[in-house]
Amino acid sequence: MATSITANITTTLPATQYSLHLLTLQVIGGSVTVEQGSTAILSCHVIDTNDDLTQITWQRKTREKPRNDNFLTILPREGAQFVNGGDDRFKYIGNFNNKNGTLQFSNVALKDEGSYTCIFTLFPSGNQKTEIPLNLLVPPFTSVKDNLPTLGTEEVLFATCTAAGSKPPAEVRWLTGALGDNMRSTTNSTQYDNGTTTTVSSLFGVPTREINGHQVRCVISGDSLSTERSLPFTIQVYFSPTEVNIRVISEDSFGV
Repeated sequence: MATSITANITTTLPATQYSLHLLTLQVIGGSVTVEQGSTAILSCHVIDTNDDLTQITWQRKTREKPRNDNFLTILPREGAQFVNGGDDRFKYIGNFNNKNGTLQFSNVALKDEGSYTCIFTLFPSGNQKTEIPLNLLVPPFTSVKDNLPTLGTEEVLFATCTAAGSKPPAEVRWLTGALGDNMRSTTNSTQYDNGTTTTVSSLFGVPTREINGHQVRCVISGDSLSTERSLPFTIQVYFSPTEVNIRVISEDSFGV
């Protein structure tokens, strides 16, 4: 939802008029959330003013550059000009005459997450600005690993389901169907400095012959995924044969 910043500015007209003129300016922006690698639209424009626009300035404070700095200036004749090095991922798609400073930002990476500030230099009002938070969604890498359990009477680990490197953290759960209370799961998460999280869910049970061959599912969901991911897994219990018959094929060889 778009947000606005309203500034009330009082301008004194020539003394012979002995009056005050109240100007109400609105700089419209809003937070933006996109998936890593996609395109973000940083929307920013001014309404309700007849002031002259002389310049639009963009600042940013990101994971990669934690200090707030100017990176783009838009002038009426020269157009968009980068400050301290260019970045072809940015494209000015606004309209200066309409007091629109909107940017298109392609191939957004996790390092770009942060706060972007759009500043309008107006005459006679001065600078008016709005801050646009940019949030990144990072889908996880998903996998299921078999722990190769052997026949036994004690509870063991059957498999682990992993949702690696997601932002925000993914939810990982097991659907065990008819096995029901014969299985249990535990979930652990590890968060990294770059803001991503790896979530691992482990499936436990007693490795019996009856449980062998049953199929379960690991379901992964979260805000970073448009739809749930369902990973099927067939439980395999490894055991030795109950009976072995050995027969002589020839004097030097045997068969089973």
